[in-house]
Amino acid sequence: MATSPTSVVPTPEDRTSTTTTTLSNPMEMMKPPHENSTYVAYPVHLQLALYPITLKFEDVVYKVKLEQKGTCCGGTARTKEKTILNGVTGKVFPGEILAMLGPSGSGKTTLLTALGGRLAGNLSGKISYNSRPFSGSMKRRTGFVTQEDVLYPHLTVTETLVFTAMLRLPKTLTQDEKVQHVERVIAELGLTRCQNSMIGGPLFRGISGGEKKRVSIGQEMLINPSLLLLDEPTSGLDSTTAQRIITTIKRLASGGRTVVTTIHQPSSRLYHMFDKLILLSEGSPIYYGPASTAMDYFSSIGFSTSITVNPADLLLDLANGIPPDSMHEYEQGENTEQERKSVRQKLITSYETNISTRLKAELCSQDASKHNHAKDGSIRNVKSEQWCTSWWHQFKVLLLRGVRERRFEAFNRLRIFQVISVAVLAGLLWWHTPTSHIEDRIAMLFFFSVFWGFYPLYNAVFTFPQERRMLIKERSSGMYRLSSYFLARTTGDLPLELALPTAFTFILYWMGGLKPDPATFVLSLLVVLYNVLVAQSLGLAIGAILMDVKQATTLASVTTLVFLIAGGYYIQQIPPFIVWLKFSGCQISGIK
Repeated sequence: MATSPTSVVPTPEDRTSTTTTTLSNPMEMMKPPHENSTYVAYPVHLQLALYPITLKFEDVVYKVKLEQKGTCCGGTARTKEKTILNGVTGKVFPGEILAMLGPSGSGKTTLLTALGGRLAGNLSGKISYNSRPFSGSMKRRTGFVTQEDVLYPHLTVTETLVFTAMLRLPKTLTQDEKVQHVERVIAELGLTRCQNSMIGGPLFRGISGGEKKRVSIGQEMLINPSLLLLDEPTSGLDSTTAQRIITTIKRLASGGRTVVTTIHQPSSRLYHMFDKLILLSEGSPIYYGPASTAMDYFSSIGFSTSITVNPADLLLDLANGIPPDSMHEYEQGENTEQERKSVRQKLITSYETNISTRLKAELCSQDASKHNHAKDGSIRNVKSEQWCTSWWHQFKVLLLRGVRERRFEAFNRLRIFQVISVAVLAGLLWWHTPTSHIEDRIAMLFFFSVFWGFYPLYNAVFTFPQERRMLIKERSSGMYRLSSYFLARTTGDLPLELALPTAFTFILYWMGGLKPDPATFVLSLLVVLYNVLVAQSLGLAIGAILMDVKQATTLASVTTLVFLIAGGYYIQQIPPFIVWLKFSGCQISGIK
């Protein structure tokens, strides 16, 4: 039986005294409330960085604009606003877990993203962290675990966490301290058994879904976050694995962290592990308060059930507008949409009358100055730096991570076989072409130029779109500069990108019977390599601008087709008004 949240969560007055003690002795915060619990022994620098955060949000409203096409011919598009969040209010203290419950599309993830400072657009309302707005220092103290586990498939669990630690932990920690910290986190999350196993992906098997989720949580635990936000951490997991994940989150909250999580359909055991609950229905809150008293609240306003059910199931039915004991009518289709709207409206009205007014009054009347005095001083004493590590350190770590990630890719071996086989086949077709066959020699040079103009371009187009999710995730956490990522990625790919055309040129040049002069060969090789770099840069630019594989390949096809036609091989006399196309492609320089 889970402990009642009201019996373990201190009152705001108790937290005030607890906070003062914690700040005077940071080691106390890391002590577990139960002697049998096991916690990560964070390095001293990270213990000092952890301080309690009281999260408050009031009347949070988020709207998006939807364009509707005109119904008549020539009609202009009309803009319509859709409300995603409508007046959501709440507060979370250190040591508490706030669960956001609601059906799909109710706005849970949107609210969580807003609380994490990652939501742009038409957002209104007040969100404060220790009575202060979101800032860069708060961003570094916030851990955000997305619903999808965005991880590199070819890295092991240890490598994934070590590279994260190297990028996110401050430079005041040595490399050995960071590695030791990773080992402690692995032990805390129960990942020791699979620490040397690859993450895995769609094409090959790796660790389980629950282990991937714990790796994602571990990436945020490394920074010892004061505020931890999780988006449906139990989605797609079995009940036992979900229980293990929530137990881990509960232990993290007991260490003095403020935890907010969305949850879709928890079991009864999981539900009773949450301290507070927000129930959303189509973006509007219909309950906020202790999770243990939610059933009593809905019974008091006339929504009680005569049977024993999972509280989460009953709450989700209410959020969908289905009153208790009417599930049979809903299955038979007797419960109409109008009736469900009526139930939801009644719940919203009851919330505004019984909860919203009282909650807003508490937020306004609470004297937060004493509660946050010591913490505000801590914030001011922290040097506001945008990055935890230097540019050169980020570049080295990202370069090493990229090499490790792609070291097992069979695609690279396939590319090597592809290039070598094409070079040998072309060498056989143009075997020792005599100088009198000028057309054949020009065709061979044109093949040189076209192949190494198109091949690297299409390979480079996929680079950034394929890593888009990872880039968004890590950049949102402030892990590294965009310039360090770009140069590390291109530098890591450069050896293979230059080695393949070098081997291709060496094979075809001598098999084709071109001028047997070392200087001429070196000059030809430099021209080909220059052609490769230009084409690769163009492909990277197209992929980075569009960030969509389908659109990028379409634009690349059109671009290469124009370069091919206007390259000077098929058409020599181009009309003056369009002759500039002849010099826009990279093939013409390769031929010359």
